Amino acid sequence: MIIRRTNAFLKDYRGLPSEIQERVDKQLYLLFKNFRHPSLRLKKLGGTDKFEIRISKGYRLTLRLEKNEIELRRVGTHDILREEG
Repeated sequence: MIIRRTNAFLKDYRGLPSEIQERVDKQLYLLFKNFRHPSLRLKKLGGTDKFEIRISKGYRLTLRLEKNEIELRRVGTHDILREEG
């Protein structure tokens, strides 16, 4: 499986508080191990080819899944969902 990170994702991640970065790391570990893990709460963003993962009550991560590739797109508060949709 190929993992790609967009420049926006890298910039978003660097701007997160350290405790949220730790939660992102945990969720990414679960994603890479089993993308259907229930703790991820993976769901499709309506009308797009993108998905979201719950990081915490107020934070989400967006991604795109393809056959052999995961593209990490954005990470941050719910506002990123509006930009992705």
